[in-house]
Order: sequence, then C-alpha cells, then structure tokens
Amino acid sequence: MASEQDVLTALEAVPGPDGTTPLPQSGAISGLSIRDGKVYVSIAIDPARAGAMEPMRSAAEMAVKKLSGVASALVSLTADRAPQAAPQAPPAAHAPPSAKAPAPRNIAIPGIANIIAVASGKGGVGKSTTAVNLAVALSALGWRSGILDADIYGPSLPRLLGLKGKPQSDGRIMRPLEAYGVKAMSIGFLVAEEDAMIWRGPMVMGAIQQLLREVAWGELDCLVVDMPPGTGDAQLTLAQNVPLAGAVIVSTPQDLALIDARRGIAMFNKVDVPVLGIVENMSYFVCPHCGGRSDIFAHGGARREAERYGVAFLGEVPLHMDIREHSDSGRPVVAAEPDGAHAKVYLDIAAQIKAKLEKGRARAAPKIVIE
Repeated sequence: MASEQDVLTALEAVPGPDGTTPLPQSGAISGLSIRDGKVYVSIAIDPARAGAMEPMRSAAEMAVKKLSGVASALVSLTADRAPQAAPQAPPAAHAPPSAKAPAPRNIAIPGIANIIAVASGKGGVGKSTTAVNLAVALSALGWRSGILDADIYGPSLPRLLGLKGKPQSDGRIMRPLEAYGVKAMSIGFLVAEEDAMIWRGPMVMGAIQQLLREVAWGELDCLVVDMPPGTGDAQLTLAQNVPLAGAVIVSTPQDLALIDARRGIAMFNKVDVPVLGIVENMSYFVCPHCGGRSDIFAHGGARREAERYGVAFLGEVPLHMDIREHSDSGRPVVAAEPDGAHAKVYLDIAAQIKAKLEKGRARAAPKIVIE
C-alpha cells in the first residue's frame, strides 16, 4: 500500500500553482489522506484561478493513480485566497458590521437549475429529516429533484432514504443512488456507518466539491443540499463557491435554537444568498392517547424570527412519532404516507419553495422589433 511519502514523491513531478515549483514544495497541499487504498489530496488555490489550475489538478491525480497499491485517487481544488504582497486594508475585524463578505464565485453545475441549502445554526433540530422530506416533496410536485448530504462528519442520508451500497463510478464521475424519485449522494455511501471522518477543513471542502461536481446528476430542477450544522468554515466556503438559489433555515421554537438560527440568517445575508424562509420543526406535540397538545419546545418562536428579519415563515412541523419512525426506517413520511397530515405539511412548504424559485428564475419574454 502506498504511504503518504510515496504520494508526495509522486507529486514532485507535478508543478505547483506557480507553474515551476514542485507541488509538495509549493505549500499548496492542504490535505492528504489514505484509506483502504484510496488517496484524497486537497490543493488550496486562489479561486480566481480555478480554471487555470485544472490541468495541475488532473496531472496530480494521474500521478497518484499510477502508484502501486492505490485503488483510486481523488485530487480536489479548495478555495483559498492568494497572500497579498503587502497589507492592503485594515483587518476584517475592524470592518463595519454592515460590510459584505466577498461575492460568491457562482460556478454553475451543468444541468441543475436550482441549488438550495437547508441549514440550521445548530445540530439536533431535525434539519436532515426536513431536507429529505422536502426533496421527496419537490419530486411529488413534479420537479426532478436531488439531494446532497454535505455533512461529512455526520452523514445521515443513507439511513433516512434507506439506501445501501456504493455509487458506480467510471474512475472519475460517480452516479448518484436513487430513492423515492430523488437522486442522492453522500459520503455515507462511501464509508462504513460507524467510521469516523477525522478530516481537517480543506479536505472536507474538497470532498464536498467532489460530491457536488464529480457526480452525474443529470438534469435537475432542484438540488437540495443538507448543510452541516453551524456557521463555520465549511458552511461559509460552500455558500461562496456554489450558486445557491436560496436557503431554508430549520429551527425549533426554543430560544436556544433561535439564537443559532439568527446566526444562520446573518451568514447567508453576508454572502448574498437569499433566505427563502424559516421552518419551525418540533413545533408542538399532540398526545396520541388523549389528544392534548403540549408545546414542549415552546411555540411560535420561528414565526416571530421570520417577521423580525423580514423573511417568509414556511410552516410548522409537529414533533410526532410517525415522522421519527419513518425516518429511522428509511421511508420519509412524505413517501410513506403521501396523503397524511404530516406529508401535507412538507408538501405545503415545498410548494412555497418551488413557487419562489420559479418566480426568481422567471424572465420577461423578449420583444421582437422589426424596423
């Protein structure tokens, strides 16, 4: 089996970003991992030179693949800003609160009309369950939909969709798995469920970029991205490098979750990604025995936050055993009980999102003038 030193030695033959310095000596390698004969390498570059760096990336991948004991190699480019020769401006910490972050690169993925992020400021609020049911609901509404599990550390898509097995690949492009009319991709399809992904940030971003751009998605009306929880480097970089049509924020009604939801809204505002709305998950609980309602996590907090920030309130999803049981069994409630009350909630939310995206992409017909 090839070692890290073997990989670095092979990469000595590949010029780095400056075109002359060997790649390992250039300081551009931001991540290197070997697992079961699979080699993952991340190269940090100035995003403005992404197109020009593709031959370097391809040459590096070919050099690694030629090594004995290497079953496959994935070399990815990760966004990084080139260092300035001299200080140009005061540190970002001194910028006014209203200052905007750099504009997104917006590199489109061929065939995908809309990409939306389903995000939360913290974990444990039901974001992944919401994302999966929204993707299935969009498919039920007639859209060609897909879903990407961007949570590298805690992938849950395989279990939520009841999918097993690895995607087919031609060595470069993977084919997504499919369930309930939705195309799906997750790092969870490539590693065992109990394996821990002990990767640093650049390698995580490289993996996400590959799961996005090296997958044969085909023609999709909407790709739902189940974002990692929080507002860290992975979320910010993804938002800046993917042409997001909008974001859906998922929160429970309690104050603790709403604090983090505000951070999520602030992050998307700073990278100029429109917030399509907020979903209040675990909004209330109705006892299956007595029919009494309990607001376990309070109620109405997400609606008030939506009004406060001037964004749409998309709906309330109850805390119910059926939703949990269907999720655990790999049968999203929208697919398992399409005519049920819980499916209707998700379908209503999906219909609002679909209408917003269709309106956003609408353009006036051109006028033909004959003189």
